Amino acid sequence: MKLKMSKNSLFAILLRSPWWVSIAIVLVIVMASNALLPAPYVVFGVMGGFPFLVIGIVAARRQWHAPSPARMAQALKQAGEMSWRDFSALVEKGFARQGYTVTRLNSAAVDFSLVKRGLVTLVSCKRWKAANHGVEALRELGAAKEAQGADQAIYIYLGQVSPNARSFASAQGLYLMSESELTQLLQDARKS
Repeated sequence: MKLKMSKNSLFAILLRSPWWVSIAIVLVIVMASNALLPAPYVVFGVMGGFPFLVIGIVAARRQWHAPSPARMAQALKQAGEMSWRDFSALVEKGFARQGYTVTRLNSAAVDFSLVKRGLVTLVSCKRWKAANHGVEALRELGAAKEAQGADQAIYIYLGQVSPNARSFASAQGLYLMSESELTQLLQDARKS
């Protein structure tokens, strides 16, 4: 289960940044504590760097497991060449490997229902090959999320998402799966 965090919070920005940025902040905090604080209080100043150390470790772990840009480009190219049947089977396997109970849905707006730890997530990916993704498909996904009382909704795509669609998704709480996340999902599926 992912914790909700503002995408512009300091920790969210640091999680998206290279891992060494957080570690550099820790070093600056340690050096500033040693230089500016009286000796009995240095340990308290150094403790202020602990959250940044944790963020640095988490970012390093994510970046270590993330696919390389070349591998990501190759995987996305292959996904764009797949038939719907093959692509949907990989997406289904990938989510199953991540611990979700996956149910295929026969709906124009939603392709899968995922359940994990009691949370229901709807997934729309049938239009993954479209060159441009607008508000219409996201509006349908949002309506299905509301009608089914789902906790989350994910939209999977390969092409470009219009700025209007991005702002609509953000306002409606719809998650646009990134290219690196899609690559990881497809890699997980191929491991099984």
